[in-house]
Amino acid sequence: MLLLLALVSVALAHASEENFDGNRVFRVSVHDEDDVSLIQELANTKQIDFWKPDSATQVKPLTTVDFHVKAEDVVDVENFLEENEVLYEVLISNVKHILESQFDSHTRASGHSYTKYNNWETIEAWIQQVANDNPDLVSKRVIGTTFEGRNMYVLKIGKDRPNKPAFFIDCGFHAREWISPAFCQWFVREAVRTYKQEIHMKRLLDELDFYVLPVVNIDGYVYTWAKDRMWRKTRSTTAGSSCFGVDPNRNFDAGWCEVGASRSPCSDTYCGPTPESEKETKALADFIRQNLSSIKAYLTVHSYSQMMLYPYSYDYKLPENYEELNALVKGAAKELSTLHGTKYTYGPGATTIYPAAGGSDDWAYDQGIKYSFTFELRDKGFFGFLLPESQIRQTCEETMLAVKYIANYVLEHPY
Repeated sequence: MLLLLALVSVALAHASEENFDGNRVFRVSVHDEDDVSLIQELANTKQIDFWKPDSATQVKPLTTVDFHVKAEDVVDVENFLEENEVLYEVLISNVKHILESQFDSHTRASGHSYTKYNNWETIEAWIQQVANDNPDLVSKRVIGTTFEGRNMYVLKIGKDRPNKPAFFIDCGFHAREWISPAFCQWFVREAVRTYKQEIHMKRLLDELDFYVLPVVNIDGYVYTWAKDRMWRKTRSTTAGSSCFGVDPNRNFDAGWCEVGASRSPCSDTYCGPTPESEKETKALADFIRQNLSSIKAYLTVHSYSQMMLYPYSYDYKLPENYEELNALVKGAAKELSTLHGTKYTYGPGATTIYPAAGGSDDWAYDQGIKYSFTFELRDKGFFGFLLPESQIRQTCEETMLAVKYIANYVLEHPY
């Protein structure tokens, strides 16, 4: 028992050098433009970590805003909200406690687990292992390296046959969204595990190839384990700035740096100096361009909000096949809810969540990939980015249903 406790405390010490003790997460109800101005004023005077939406510029009337505040600013923020009669609730009263309860303490000591958050070293070893153990279904390749020199892997899952259509899935764009890489690992496991048992999966893997990129922003992910659990961006350096990183999901050439992205290197939504300035973004985009003739669907997995989004996010315009995409995510959301009753909302990115330029789903769609989606996994904000490990299984199981639903549709509607 003592050894276990020691291991848990070591794991937690490693989980974040930032001390989140006393930090709070607020949810504010924004009624009108006055409230929007107040939130923006607050963001200019205090260091506010926006969770949803992801910057002050995206706050709009008749929405709620979730943001994380350091312990030393909590009293000032509460006073400001109360003096200005802004309605708020405290979602997380002490971030450190939620951070610690994220880990299921009983299982910290062992290696890779599908119901645990795994660090990058463990995921990288798992990638090798899963490819070695399933040579008839899985192959791996390095598609590039990160800013800090780590290998970026894509796993190809499917029976080796010529001229197959493909479905590309990536996870871990934003470093702190840990449930996302957990889903990519789960997807690979389920594909391999059920291939011989389940006729539906057999058909999918016989007739489709799945390209899975388990973690896009590896440097950022490593940083969330070592230094700051709330880190979002890459870890690249910017000339003339002491701030690190670019938001990789604002770094694609799709309405680049227009709405919902920032030109400030210190911002969480910094779009970068140019489109595809990030090695991670460029490696992903290059891989898709090289395989454009076969890739028929694109899915990028994020958290949180329980949403299924399709283009566009960089504009309020709708894609040509809007009705088809809307019907498809409606069906996928319904399918997802059959397992645990989890409700997802769906629609075009700009109106359903918020406008955001330079995202990978819009870019993929504009490359000609007709079925292009962003999933925002659990939850709706009670835990936010700190979803506990006890919810990994259910989250992944239900998401799996939605992904299979879409894959089946793509298979039946070739183009």
